[in-house]
Amino acid sequence: MKIQSGRSRAYRIASIIILIILAFLFTFPLYWIVTGAFKTSVEVNSPKPVWWPSQWVSDNFKALMDERSAPLWELAVPFSNWFTPDGRLRYWSVGPEAPAAFRWLVNAVFMSVAAMILTCLTAAMAGYALAKKRFNGRFILFALIVCAMALPKQVILIPLLKEMSGLKLYGSLWAVIFPTVGWPFGVFLMKQFSESIPGEILEATRIDGASELKTFSTVVMPMIKPGIGALAIFTFINCWNDYFMQLVMLDSNSVYTIPLGIATLQSETSTDMGLLMAGAALASIPIIIVFLIFQKYFTQGITMGAVKG
Repeated sequence: MKIQSGRSRAYRIASIIILIILAFLFTFPLYWIVTGAFKTSVEVNSPKPVWWPSQWVSDNFKALMDERSAPLWELAVPFSNWFTPDGRLRYWSVGPEAPAAFRWLVNAVFMSVAAMILTCLTAAMAGYALAKKRFNGRFILFALIVCAMALPKQVILIPLLKEMSGLKLYGSLWAVIFPTVGWPFGVFLMKQFSESIPGEILEATRIDGASELKTFSTVVMPMIKPGIGALAIFTFINCWNDYFMQLVMLDSNSVYTIPLGIATLQSETSTDMGLLMAGAALASIPIIIVFLIFQKYFTQGITMGAVKG
């Protein structure tokens, strides 16, 4: 018993040490970006690493805010260009002039949140239908969705580009949002969570006279909430970091997202690393906030998947 207790204690200590090392490795890039954003130009461009700023300055953020200007927001109605004489998107709300970095941040947050909400809703409905509904071609449809997961985005780039141009959405944030909504991984994930819903509960709600919409909203959604939380984090991060799609679909400074905007600053100011660090630090804030909000559901989703597997 003593030997077994000693081994378990050694494993626990080794696990803690490994976790501390991994935590340090994963958080060090964030630490370097945040501290670099507040360093002077001499320290941030020094060939010898400066681990801690000798003087905390906000010059990099001031330079980032003074770089360009743009309307704080321009909310466009999708498909409104079909009803306008000039064929342009109709904006129903335009904000005041602000630093372009704020506009890029607003664009990125709006794009990622809209894609997250639409993806979670459609994936939850599709996953529930594939898991609990019986119809002809269900297995073939699911097989096609699984096969679509193996397709890289570069393969379908040209069809997507033609489709967005045909819908007159090219150059707007909707050209990035709508292709993200049909994410095969989201449907696959929601189907796996919907499989765990007892059929007896669904049958009881139908006997009570509940409609399909009420059954889905009051019974199904609460039971797959951990999966939706995990999918929300995955979708937000996937859309936020999808630099390739943003680069192809967005064509003007007013619709740039902050990852794309930082890339343009990098090409214009290749030696001003402090400016780039400030932009990267600003871009990391929404990701951290979203993860903190959905962390509980994300952990529950991973735990449920582990127990089911």
